[in-house]
Formats: sequence, C-alpha cells, structure tokens
Amino acid sequence: MYTPKRFREERLEVLHGLMAAHPLGALVRMTPDGLCADHLPFEIAPATPGAPFGTLRAHVARANPLWHAVGADTLVIFQGPHAYITPAWYAEKQHSGEVVPTFDYAVVHAHGKLRAIDDPAWLLACLNRLTDRHEAVQAQPWQVADAPPAYIDKLLNAIVGIELVITRMEGKWKTSQNRSAQDQARVASELSRSSMPGPARQMGELIAASLTAAS
Repeated sequence: MYTPKRFREERLEVLHGLMAAHPLGALVRMTPDGLCADHLPFEIAPATPGAPFGTLRAHVARANPLWHAVGADTLVIFQGPHAYITPAWYAEKQHSGEVVPTFDYAVVHAHGKLRAIDDPAWLLACLNRLTDRHEAVQAQPWQVADAPPAYIDKLLNAIVGIELVITRMEGKWKTSQNRSAQDQARVASELSRSSMPGPARQMGELIAASLTAAS
C-alpha cells in the first residue's frame, strides 16, 4: 500500500482499535484462478511473545475452500472511517481557487499465513466471544447457549476455524494532514455535523481528535 510518511500509522493500539471497531475484514489470497477475497468478521487477539502484532481469528463454512489454503500468504484489509472532502471547505478556495476534492480514510492491512482449526471446542469458544461482543449493545443480548445444544453441535460441524498470526501490519490514516490546521478544523467541523453517512461523521471525529493530540 502506498503510504506517504505523514499518513503512516504504526501504533499497535491504534491499529488494533480500528480493527476492533470495524471487524469485517476482506481476506485476500492467491488461488489457481487468481486473487480471491472473502469478507469475514474477525476478532483480534492481543499481542503475545509469539505474535507481536496480534492474532486474527474467524470461521468459515466447511464448503468454503479458504480453509484448505493452509500456510498461504494472506492479506486482511480493514476499512475504517472514510469521507469525500469538498474543496469548498479549504481557505485557499477563496484566494487562488487552486484546490481539488479528495477522500480521507483510515485503513489497516494485516499480513500473515493462514492456519485452519477443525476443533469444535476452539470454534465454540470463538463463537461465544464474537457473539458476546456484538450482542453487548442489545437490550437483551442473545447467547449461543440460548439455542438448543444439538442445533449448535450440528452447526459446529458445518464450519471450520481460521487463524492468522499477524507478521506485518500497515496503517494509513489520511486525515487531511496535508492541509493547514485551519483547513483540518473546518473539515472536521463540516463532517461532524453533515448529513452524510456514519463513516463521514466518524472521519470528522478522527480529524478532530488528531488536531487535539497535536495541540
């Protein structure tokens, strides 16, 4: 990924934060038919001595050939906040007019080799963690144990776990750092109060936070 120095993000806690907040990753691998991408909700396990960048875990249908690609080099892409930025928000528009639109965004690329885990106990623990995390916002959270045990056992036989020990990570935070502090503040303000979709408002908050950290 092309990443100018000013847009580079290398803090592990920040990278993990984006992955946790936007857990649907695109796992890309090479197959005999060319590149293939699978979109999966991941959990990110903390760094350990054997996995200094952390570990990604998920599951796929047993019918999905992905889990047969044991040892394959893989890339998982996590897309965070993003927004179109109109040049109308830049101070320079009123002077020279020499401004153009752009897109701000934050992404993480995680690299590693694929491992398949065909173990019902491992899978059940992974499903419990994923479910508990995403159900936490519900008024009455659903739990895996709410379903009949025989039904869960049947479903466990239909899936396979995958794990990716991350060997390399790239983070790109393009948050208008190439503009003046005045322009950044205006962009953050406009995005935060805009009627554009949620990711745009999230980008406004991200830019505002970076300005606060820099001051």
